[in-house]
Amino acid sequence: MHKRGWYRTVTVAAWIGLALSGLVWPSMVSAAEQRVPLRVAIHVHSTASTGTLSLEALAVRAEQQGLDAIVLSDNFSLEYEYGLQPLPGLVKKTVGYPSVLSYGVERYLTEIQSVQARHPQLVIVPGVEVAPYYYWTGSLRRGDLTMRDAQRNLLVLGLTKAEDFRALPARGNPASFTVDGASLVNAAPLLLAVPALFLWKPIGGARRTVAACCLVLAVATLVNAWPLGTPPFSSYESQLGYRPYQALVEVANQRGAVVLWSMTEARDLQSHAFGPLGTVTVRTDAHPEALALTSGYAGFGGLYQDTRTITAAGGLWDQLIQAHRGTALSVVPTMIGEIAFHGLADKGKDLDRVVTTVFAKERSVAGVLDAIRSGHAYAAAEGDHRVMLTLDELSLGCDCDRPSVGIGEHVVLSSGAHAVATVRLSARDGKAHPVTLRLIRSGEIIGMTKAETPVQYQLADTAPVPDAGAYYRLEVVGQSGELLTNPIYVDAPAKERG
Repeated sequence: MHKRGWYRTVTVAAWIGLALSGLVWPSMVSAAEQRVPLRVAIHVHSTASTGTLSLEALAVRAEQQGLDAIVLSDNFSLEYEYGLQPLPGLVKKTVGYPSVLSYGVERYLTEIQSVQARHPQLVIVPGVEVAPYYYWTGSLRRGDLTMRDAQRNLLVLGLTKAEDFRALPARGNPASFTVDGASLVNAAPLLLAVPALFLWKPIGGARRTVAACCLVLAVATLVNAWPLGTPPFSSYESQLGYRPYQALVEVANQRGAVVLWSMTEARDLQSHAFGPLGTVTVRTDAHPEALALTSGYAGFGGLYQDTRTITAAGGLWDQLIQAHRGTALSVVPTMIGEIAFHGLADKGKDLDRVVTTVFAKERSVAGVLDAIRSGHAYAAAEGDHRVMLTLDELSLGCDCDRPSVGIGEHVVLSSGAHAVATVRLSARDGKAHPVTLRLIRSGEIIGMTKAETPVQYQLADTAPVPDAGAYYRLEVVGQSGELLTNPIYVDAPAKERG
């Protein structure tokens, strides 16, 4: 047990006494009475982009696994190009993969509506995964050409109109391109039509052959240069930092979307051979600093099947929470779990391997998105033994007459009151599995216990809430699985005027 001067654990007898006093059981948590728990798979790809299951097949599988909702995150655009200087827009190589733009935005939205109508008990949240910008370093001549940050992604959720998708500023979205001087250069092949028409008029096979060659060259060059517009951010500028990502967040917010940073500590490193063009490296490094260098996004992927550090006690997430609380900054970034599901052929992947449980006011797309945005959610991932943990209760009460509140809620404690956190945890299979629970208070581990499921645990704070307030969140780890919650916030009462 981690001990500090201000904290102590409550004895079993005290726990029973508090439970009997009506402070901790879920039926007494006012927030829980107004919200329903929904098990959600977030970050799901279909055959509209890089997934191997159709939307219909995804819906069927989600229902078979007892999920209440799936949040789609099909790739918005997967078209990449490299052009040779000084005319990168004209002399270029383009490579594309299936995406929502190539599938058709209207077709994608219509298909979601059709599948939703056939599966009314499953909430299907439309969404796309967007990498708004990538840039090139190195060169073909030196053999070190590298495309960077092609997997630095944001999830844009909840858009339902095609025009909203087309407004997203992204490198592969022609609808977001502008017309400028570079666009005119890309259209320069049209000038070949002038000599072609001049040569075509006189009668003579040789001249018409030259004219035909000019026209063919003009058309071929235009096709290769298409689209002629200029992207919102150039792939040949390496010093743009997070400007492209901030621009995407702001436009998506204006259109009513919920924006989440996706798997910021995941890495990607691949090499691809392009024949005479040589080998191209594709590289995306971990970028947790994105959470601090951008604003206006609703949350981030904090639990997924990869190495993570930002959710550790005192880490970047805690620093962001404390920086945002009590200021005019944007809302506190909330945490979700990401499965990044592409298909059953991927080892260790299935829709229910990483689940975010949201506490929604209603069973709908709006209800799911509102719960994510407001932090009424926790995430759980299966461990080595394919065990999924379930949080039966995380509530915060006190030794006073205040009712307990749950995840994502705020409570104001009266002067001199002591906060009491209560945890009840079990495994979905109902069996005993070893776990380690850590209760984190404002970035600091104040209580830790090792036990077997089902677990009942309680911690009382012997010191009053600081003037700046506090927050509590829970972390559970073990071979039996992993679980991470969003905070419960304790707001200190306003000081009495003298």
